[in-house]
Amino acid sequence: EIDGRMVQFAEEIGRIEDKDEKKALLLELIDEFCTTQKQATPKVKSNKLVVTPVELEAIRYQVLRDKVGFGVLQPLLLDNNIEDISCSGVGHIFVEHKIFRSVQCAITFPTHDDVDEFTVWLGEWIKSPETVRNPLVDAVLPDGSRINIVYGREISKRGSNFTIRKFSGTPTSVLELVEFGSLNYMMASYLSLMLEEGMNVFVVGATASGKTTLLNAINTFIKPESKIVTIEDTPEVYVPHKNWIQEVTRFGGGDKKGSDVGMFELLKAALRQRPDRIIVGEIRSVEAVVAFQAMQTGHGVMSTFHAASVEKLIQRLTGDPINIPKTYIDNLNLAVIQSAVRLPDGKSARRVLSINEIIGYDPTSNSFSFLEAFRWDPAKDAVELPGYMNSYLLEQVIAIKRGIPPHRRKDIYDEVKRRARVFEELHKEKGVRDFERF
Repeated sequence: EIDGRMVQFAEEIGRIEDKDEKKALLLELIDEFCTTQKQATPKVKSNKLVVTPVELEAIRYQVLRDKVGFGVLQPLLLDNNIEDISCSGVGHIFVEHKIFRSVQCAITFPTHDDVDEFTVWLGEWIKSPETVRNPLVDAVLPDGSRINIVYGREISKRGSNFTIRKFSGTPTSVLELVEFGSLNYMMASYLSLMLEEGMNVFVVGATASGKTTLLNAINTFIKPESKIVTIEDTPEVYVPHKNWIQEVTRFGGGDKKGSDVGMFELLKAALRQRPDRIIVGEIRSVEAVVAFQAMQTGHGVMSTFHAASVEKLIQRLTGDPINIPKTYIDNLNLAVIQSAVRLPDGKSARRVLSINEIIGYDPTSNSFSFLEAFRWDPAKDAVELPGYMNSYLLEQVIAIKRGIPPHRRKDIYDEVKRRARVFEELHKEKGVRDFERF
């Protein structure tokens, strides 16, 4: 009944862009349509709906939830402990919770028509409508969360489905990752030196292993005066630097030829912007060629990449469809392998499995050489340091860049230990945890 009465105000409601103004108008209209008082005399006729105080609260909540928020999904989007929201079609919605892991929700779509109707409404609400002709939608919600919608039973047998990867707001800091056990102070110190000196870094791992979380955390180690360009499909990378250009791909921008702008084009454009550091949200295909060209011309490059190990990373880079020449691989200095793991006590967690220095390619033996600087021991849930006093990058690259003479190259390890102590003191004694403060 209230929805029907609101139709005559639809244009007025639609014109308002500000969320708070829209909420205020909707609440005003509800008060105009509803009353909690019974009519005093039957002779005086009122057009208002008579409701109980509890019903009035429920109406206010539901109207705001559906007209300003995201309908039945709104409570899930407001819960900071929820990481992923997944609808597989007809049936229940599932969420990935930080504490309880995979949980089935009470929210359900009983029929194909229900889930189709909701996904169409969702697509229109985020201004990325899906149709039978264009059934796939990749978009970003106003809060920064990523959404993927698949529409129709022709391509999805259980009906339309969608997945939302929640945006976590303020990125997790390196010190918080140390707290969680993902890495330790020595690893953080080592990475800070590498990024400060412009080394090229790939954070490598499977889906949902925490690659972007780690990438965002270590961005704090890039020198504050650096000019940074980030290139992504959906904005997830966060950089705490003032001189930051954030670029996003565009697909389906129109029917005209050439209306799409992909990562490849943005990466080529970035090379003309004289950045100190280029950060690619995720390298999947031919954009890797431009990324390696950028490395060769002296631009620092960081990215995430889907692979389970250094060997698999090199196989993917040198094989179809990427086809990076094998002699170019040593332009990539570091591969940080990140993974979701099972701890000795049975709990699941995310850990940096290893930090690997890519040394080079030997054409004679057709083999690659790399060195494990750090390695996670699954039995003890502790970090080993095989690269201590044995690091190629620290001794042969960083030490030279910092002007340390050849006979004192090992002094660079004192700097790694000193930084680790600084991080530990900041964390344990000064109580610093927050990303911005760190």
